[in-house]
Amino acid sequence: MVEEIRAHLTEGIIPFWKALRDDENGGYYGYMNHDLQVDKEAVKGCILNSRITWFFANAYMLLKDESLLEEARHGYEFMQKYCVDKEKGGVYWSVKYDGTPEDTTKHTYNQAFSIYALASYYDASGDKTALDTAMRLFEIIEDRCMDEVGYKEAFDRDFTEIENDKLSENGVIADKTMNTLLHVFEAYTELYRVGRNDKVKARLAWILDTFAGKVYNPKLHRQEVFFDREMNSILDLHSYGHDIETAWLIERGVETLGEKKYQDKMLPIILDLTDQIYRTAFDGRSLANECEKGVVDANRIWWVQAETIVGFLNGYQLAPEKKEYLEAAKAEWEFIKEHVIDKRQGSEWFWDVTAEGESVSGKPIVEPWKCPYHNGRMCMEVIRRSSDVA
Repeated sequence: MVEEIRAHLTEGIIPFWKALRDDENGGYYGYMNHDLQVDKEAVKGCILNSRITWFFANAYMLLKDESLLEEARHGYEFMQKYCVDKEKGGVYWSVKYDGTPEDTTKHTYNQAFSIYALASYYDASGDKTALDTAMRLFEIIEDRCMDEVGYKEAFDRDFTEIENDKLSENGVIADKTMNTLLHVFEAYTELYRVGRNDKVKARLAWILDTFAGKVYNPKLHRQEVFFDREMNSILDLHSYGHDIETAWLIERGVETLGEKKYQDKMLPIILDLTDQIYRTAFDGRSLANECEKGVVDANRIWWVQAETIVGFLNGYQLAPEKKEYLEAAKAEWEFIKEHVIDKRQGSEWFWDVTAEGESVSGKPIVEPWKCPYHNGRMCMEVIRRSSDVA
């Protein structure tokens, strides 16, 4: 499994994304349809380019291939030149193919992914400017995107709050979301790891307390997903992919924080989320998407499958007696290998397939949310954890 995944990373995912580099206008092309046609004038999502930059920076640190650092630098320079709002601060939602602003929304989620990319790029390159930019974005989130309860979500260019339509789904408009909180936590984990800033450390601890006290539902053994302004849940929704992803990202954050108080506090939650997903959402081969009001969406979404491998492998490492988690990770890889990886020349992963493994939706291969962040990261995590994969 490990060698297959390493080969898929180096021979599949990395070459695919290298080929989408835009040397004329910077960054990476923002759209490839299901028929593998690239639109070189499509909008370039700033989240997409942040995630690609993060991916190449981490691939370089793992594989020590200098060409990967050059790709990360290419993404970083595009972010700094076009995605960062030099006048009003923060990062835009998207830019046009030539780098001019397209959607000037400032979203907390988007600021977080820029921090994630910039912190990793600093670690890979030693470029202090990247860390300085990440810290400025951290200060913006803390100063302009907070209220007395938690992180607000969507703002216009001047940081006046607007409706959170970009991170709301399932027929509701949420004031706050588990998804944004999770990825702020993920970004702050990386920022603290590379910078060891006490302010960042304090916010990591606060977010962990918020997950434990307001997001995690111990009675239902899950996280709540969408919230009102006061952090009350507004929809009966179990997001299987986010729960298995959260389990290992929380573990990573707790490890980075290095405080026994939070290790003791969060470990039972991590194990509970992992166990619940294994028992309720995994069918022995792959993971369903979510369950809303008791109705399961059984489609197999690309990113959910990737996070399933890491989440179950993490669960096995925390509880080695749970050998079923290791077997689940291996079974999930077989499903991905057979059904989710698109075998067509010049492609990558399908967006989604049915529980039987059939690609039916015809969704794009690349678009502002479809990137090497989840599947590329899965490959790198498996390689890093290879000593525990028999």
